[in-house]
Amino acid sequence: MTNSYASADDAAVATAGARAGADVVRGMYGRRLDRIDKGAGDFATTADVEAEKAILGVIRAARPDDAVLGEESGQQGAADAARQWLVDPLCGTLNYAVGTMLVAVNVALRGGPAAVADPFSGEVFFTDGETAWVRHDGADDALLTPTPTTRLVDINLDPPFPSAPGLRAVNLLAHPEFVDRFRPRVVSTTLALAWVAAGRRAAYVTDGSDLSTSVHFAAGIALCRAAGCVVTGIDGAPIGASGRGLVAAADEETHGLLTSMMRSRS
Repeated sequence: MTNSYASADDAAVATAGARAGADVVRGMYGRRLDRIDKGAGDFATTADVEAEKAILGVIRAARPDDAVLGEESGQQGAADAARQWLVDPLCGTLNYAVGTMLVAVNVALRGGPAAVADPFSGEVFFTDGETAWVRHDGADDALLTPTPTTRLVDINLDPPFPSAPGLRAVNLLAHPEFVDRFRPRVVSTTLALAWVAAGRRAAYVTDGSDLSTSVHFAAGIALCRAAGCVVTGIDGAPIGASGRGLVAAADEETHGLLTSMMRSRS
């Protein structure tokens, strides 16, 4: 890997890394891939591993002194480093393994720029930490503009549910007002968050512990915040070490409706 990214800014490094990973994911799609068991029903494929190698190659060439936390390779460099990259090379591994193209590639500098690549649409959603755009080959970058008009809400139904029984995101599906106002969808976590930022979804909801520094969520959260979405825990509190879950909504009204529904079902 040459040092062609050394002069790039952090947003460009994130975008280049996400693109490199997406190229691998797209190129290996449809092959018979080995599975690497992680326990509790979770697994990675050789595509996850190879995509992460490609992403790390970009980061190492551009920012050799930065720490990296990779979904597959783990921590490299100090975990409390001032600059740490969070890498999820294939969000939606189960989808990918069964031939479904609802996946994403995530690269984020903790607390800063981030990028999410859709390997199959060719889109890269990215932020410099203040503004968010979508890039597609051959087209000008377009600002991400969230809107609730689709009324589609992605709800992560995968366990664990650490907030149960007090709060359960899955209970939204049975709430009469949710049925009246919204329609549920389930895709890959980061793709869903990118679509909230882009106005293709009204909101995304999941339970979970601190998600702000998770390789699975950091890039999507950064996109949503930069696009102007309302982003909190499922109880409306700020995301952080003591927070639970995530509600990323296109606007205040949608966010308020969803959090009130979860409180009323608790």
